[in-house]
Amino acid sequence: MRRLLSLVMVLLAILAVTGIAASGRASAVEPEEVLADPALEKRARVLSAELRCLVCQNQSIDDSNAPLAKDLRLVVRERLQAGDSDRQIVEYIVARYGEFVLLRPRFNAATLVLWLAPLLLLAFGIWLAWRLMRRADIPHLRPAELSAEDRARLARMLDDHPNGS
Repeated sequence: MRRLLSLVMVLLAILAVTGIAASGRASAVEPEEVLADPALEKRARVLSAELRCLVCQNQSIDDSNAPLAKDLRLVVRERLQAGDSDRQIVEYIVARYGEFVLLRPRFNAATLVLWLAPLLLLAFGIWLAWRLMRRADIPHLRPAELSAEDRARLARMLDDHPNGS
């Protein structure tokens, strides 16, 4: 059981370090792509962070240096300058490239398993750990019975202790 707890703690530490390391975002937006209007540029960055690079697949188009990601960033900025809303821009890109382009898939019947799988796996893991712990007969976790000889030795040791306790 101690070994299992140690393993879980090590895995949690690795996940924490990985999460911290991955949280620092690097932007691949080139200076000539940046819009003059700061409000539009901010919207472009938010939208670009939500769209998947179809080449890299695990990066947003904001983080990717792939030529297709650059093209998509330019499309987002062109649509912003044309006056489209954020929703219209996302719908335009989804219509051209499919739902896969969204880094956060929409919650619908087709993605229900995708959204619920982590919760189901967590619940199953908790249930499994609970079942194993209930069934486990682990001798080193039970208090050992002291023999009469051990009790007498312990009593002598306590009597001889300088604190008198």
